[in-house]
Amino acid sequence: MAPRCWRWWHWSTWRRTRPPLPGSTPTSGGSDEVRDPANAKVLRKKRRRGQLGVKLGKLHLLTLLLEQPPQICVVGSGPAGFYTAQHLLKHHPQAHVDIYEKQLVPFGLVRFGVAPDHPEVKNVINTFTQTARSARCAFRGNVVVGRDVAVPELRAAYHAVVLSYGAEDHRALEIPGEELPGVFSARAFVGWYNGLPENRELAPDLSCDTAVILGQGNVALDVARILLTPPEHLEKTDITEAALGVLRQSRVKTVWIVGRRGPLQVAFTIKELREMIQLPGTRPILDPADFLGLQDRIKDVPRPRKRLTELLLRTATEKPGTEDAARQAPASRAWGLRFFRSPQQVLPSPDGRRAAGIRLAVTRLEGVGEAARAVPTGDTEDLPCGLVLSSVGYKSRPIDPSVPFDPKLGVIPNMEGRVVDVPGLYCSGWVKRGPTGVIATTMTDSFLTGQMLLQDLKAGLLPPGPRPGYAAIEALLSSRGVQPVSFSDWEKLDAEEVSRGKGAGKPREKLLDPQEMLGLLGR
Repeated sequence: MAPRCWRWWHWSTWRRTRPPLPGSTPTSGGSDEVRDPANAKVLRKKRRRGQLGVKLGKLHLLTLLLEQPPQICVVGSGPAGFYTAQHLLKHHPQAHVDIYEKQLVPFGLVRFGVAPDHPEVKNVINTFTQTARSARCAFRGNVVVGRDVAVPELRAAYHAVVLSYGAEDHRALEIPGEELPGVFSARAFVGWYNGLPENRELAPDLSCDTAVILGQGNVALDVARILLTPPEHLEKTDITEAALGVLRQSRVKTVWIVGRRGPLQVAFTIKELREMIQLPGTRPILDPADFLGLQDRIKDVPRPRKRLTELLLRTATEKPGTEDAARQAPASRAWGLRFFRSPQQVLPSPDGRRAAGIRLAVTRLEGVGEAARAVPTGDTEDLPCGLVLSSVGYKSRPIDPSVPFDPKLGVIPNMEGRVVDVPGLYCSGWVKRGPTGVIATTMTDSFLTGQMLLQDLKAGLLPPGPRPGYAAIEALLSSRGVQPVSFSDWEKLDAEEVSRGKGAGKPREKLLDPQEMLGLLGR
């Protein structure tokens, strides 16, 4: 270290020869501080105040930026959308969330997918209603993202956009005859009896004796159960009156539920199977040959699969107990599981005007367990029927050219909900992971996406500064003649549905016509 006298000389020399401060008047004899110590003290105080002011200004600006409530947009008001919104509102006390929905009414598949005889599953609507009533949440119904407003427009208005619009389409069979009258997707059939406006004109012909459902998941069993349930058991549910009228006239006596693989690969759960076995007025048809050797193979499978297979085994190979036998004896209707069969062609009636049967390729399994593949043996069989319902899976559609989409998997490419290569864009639910799982699965999945979004917000990875949010989108929608529906508007429609159902002893009578809904809202 230099001697103290040298350091003093160097410092005093620099002070005398440095450039003048902005706003000071230079003098020939050096700075005013050196010429007049009193003046030097005043100048030092001014300089410190100026520096403090700059620091306070920066701090104030940073505070304003931090206090600016994050504006977040969620597209889709089903379970994925509402659970994502719920997580964001709970874990960020300033966040504001707008939920956009193409339907006039909220709740997605809880309203339009859950079977009418499963009202307990719909109780989650109470939780979603609490979320929607939050002062920091707004429902924007009757807005079709991708048509009425583009995703880039949403991204410009919000700090983050979450796509939670689900799986709006069904997987095609891609076999000859699929276009014949009498062939429907299970998705459309479910939408019909649940009051989805786009399916209200479906009008399935149930005058045939036999129906075939292709697929062995929970949706397939829901459809079979609705087809075979005595109509009087559905009268106190929220099934639409139009669907109930058609079911009252149904002549369907037998429903075959067909799968490409075997009993160890069925996709339905034990709850739905038990409901089918106990369905009033029906009896199960299972071929014991399909279950040969199965007892030994289920020893090491996971417990849920083991319990399910054991129930199938008992039903197929054991005589029903006294109670079951008494219930099945007078049964006029039946349902059965057909394994190792893959649809090859829908067979037309002699006049070619409608479906009259289906040709099935006989299959065998390659591999073991859930990973086993069905391969054709070369044999076929024809199964007469007048109604074919395809339940081989839902699939998502691309929403906007600006959003990456994997058409093979039917999902938006993402990493834990972050859309690949598009910062600030996220996804949750079926459009994120594919159409699998139950509502609880979607809840966990959506919470994870919300967590990732908040992590990115905290890390400064989302756009800084204020965003206009709905104010900007409202102006765009108004200029395009779009009339959004609020949650309070939905509550008016909800009250009307409940009022209409009360007279018939139903929880509600669903409104089916969007124009009627808008009319009730004075639009």
